[in-house]
Amino acid sequence: MQGVTQAVPNSTGTAPPTLVAPTKAADCHIHIYDARYPAQSRVLADGTVADYRLMQKRIGVERVVIVTPRCFVTDNTVTVDAIRELGIDNARGVGVLRPTVTDAELKKLNDGGIRGIRFTVGDPKTAVVSIDMIEPLAKRIADYGWHVQLNMPHDKIVEHADMLRRLPTPIVFDHMGKPPVEQGVKHPSHAIILELLDKRRAWMKVSGAYSNTHVGPPTYSDATAVAQALVKAAPERCVWGSDWPHPGPKVHPDDAVLFDLLSAWAPDDATRHRILVTNPQALYGFPK
Repeated sequence: MQGVTQAVPNSTGTAPPTLVAPTKAADCHIHIYDARYPAQSRVLADGTVADYRLMQKRIGVERVVIVTPRCFVTDNTVTVDAIRELGIDNARGVGVLRPTVTDAELKKLNDGGIRGIRFTVGDPKTAVVSIDMIEPLAKRIADYGWHVQLNMPHDKIVEHADMLRRLPTPIVFDHMGKPPVEQGVKHPSHAIILELLDKRRAWMKVSGAYSNTHVGPPTYSDATAVAQALVKAAPERCVWGSDWPHPGPKVHPDDAVLFDLLSAWAPDDATRHRILVTNPQALYGFPK
């Protein structure tokens, strides 16, 4: 679907991408921050469902996966309500949970469109979950067909590789696995990720170029090298995400530029269709 000229909160520029999104293209990583929902820690951005609809018009994507931000801790109401507002045929969610979650709550979240749980485990001072929670929760969610999504530092991927290998659920790595920019695909974490992708135990979000670069726009050449290696190795296991509303950086990236990176990351139409349409259908259960 062709995007349109559109100002979008938390996004630089107004021009649409050059790349035309295929029908049913999915943006597989965004967050909703809405002041109507009480946060329990510092809010890093502001972005409502209405704001994201403008983003969809600009970029041309129709489907979306919403990831609960850490400021809401384990209250996934903001995400489930956003799924309902956008329509469950075109929206899915990834929640944040602790092992104390009840079976009844898991069923309710599944009915509401949640398809995985995220573990952001970089800084213990701000983390609301911990690495020791991953395996117990994976066993709880396996019967639902959910996945474990990891926002995990590269050194922790290496340290806990054996645990990741034995999880009973698929794994989804955030933002290209977040290798150190200086080493990129040469870091040992990349080899572990490739192993899990090859064994069809994992998926990769080719996203977050603006937070994995020293070069910056428009080429993000250092992040692009990592993305190209991942797409070449496992095109059937990659999905794309914008990371809107880009929590953290003071200067927001241009989302049209981020979307157009797919032309360099996956140069042919068939591979881009797989990343934007077919793979999200398989991973999140979107209607075919």
